Amino acid sequence: MLDRYAIKVIKWPLNTLSILPDKVGITANQVTLFGFLLGLLALPALAFEQYGWALGFIIINRIFDGLDGAIARRQGITDCGGFLDITLDFLFYSLIPFGFVLANPEANAVAGAFLIFSFIGTGSSFLSFAIMAGKRNISSPVYKQKSLYYIGGLTEGTETITCFILFCLFPQHFALIAWIFGALCWVTTTTRIWAGYNTLKADHTV
Repeated sequence: MLDRYAIKVIKWPLNTLSILPDKVGITANQVTLFGFLLGLLALPALAFEQYGWALGFIIINRIFDGLDGAIARRQGITDCGGFLDITLDFLFYSLIPFGFVLANPEANAVAGAFLIFSFIGTGSSFLSFAIMAGKRNISSPVYKQKSLYYIGGLTEGTETITCFILFCLFPQHFALIAWIFGALCWVTTTTRIWAGYNTLKADHTV
């Protein structure tokens, strides 16, 4: 939904920020790893209910996640870089609700588990279709510069980060927000399975 519009807004700032790292020889994969390590600090911040700090680490992680792509487009997109980026992204996404569960298990455990369960649905439907799309040389009409096929959905990256920001701004409402967003994730999963299956069924190249 929103990713295609967000990309237009952040493209120029990220491309500008990528100039210096590229010049000094910092690789996209190094930025990916460093951003992920900084993002991991959100977990103890959430566990100790330091939601302002957690929000800061989440935002920093997402900036680095965009920056690594801008650097990769300068240095050359690689399969190993795409693999590293998407793997660490999904680990980071599941880390955030887990942090809220640690902060208040009694209030947040069930909703947090449901959200992580929902992320399994969006993640598996996304990655499994990307594998088959790569096998059949099906390219994305929207995200042409990505190393993996990005199949659309109701809850993509921009919506997920917005959800995380709401968690940190309104931690007392974590459970309610998690239930709502988790339900939206299942809408995404269902439509991705339907669209992905029919797309592959209609493609007779393999």
